[in-house]
Amino acid sequence: MTIDRKKLALIHIVKKDLALSDEAYRDMLQAAAGVRSARDLDEAGFQKLMRFFARSGYYRVNPQRMTYRQKLYIQHLRDELGWDANHFVNFLGKYFHKTDVLTLSRPEAGHLIEALKNVLRHQGQKA
Repeated sequence: MTIDRKKLALIHIVKKDLALSDEAYRDMLQAAAGVRSARDLDEAGFQKLMRFFARSGYYRVNPQRMTYRQKLYIQHLRDELGWDANHFVNFLGKYFHKTDVLTLSRPEAGHLIEALKNVLRHQGQKA
C-alpha cells in the first residue's frame, strides 16, 4: 500500500526546502528506500527516507547551525502562535539579537524553541 497524500506532500516540501535537483532527489529515494518515485513508497519506505534525511548532511541547514528539523519545528511553533513574519523577526531580534532564523546556532535554536513553547503555553493559559 502506498503512502497518503500528506506524506507525499511532506517529502516534496523537504525536497523543495533542500533545493534538491530532480536527479539528486531520485538518487536519495533509491538509496534510502529502493524506489525512484515517492509515489512508489510504502509506509516502511517512507520511514526509511525520513531517517535517511535525518542522518544525511542534507538534514543540516548549515553544519555549525541549527538542524533542518529545528527549522521546521520553529516554523510550526510560529504558525501555532499565529505570528506574521514581522512579529517573529521582532521577537528574534529582541531576545536573540538576530535578524534571520537561519543564523542561529544549534543551541540557540533549541533556546528559541523553548521560548516559543513557553509563549504558546502562556497564550493557552490566557484563553
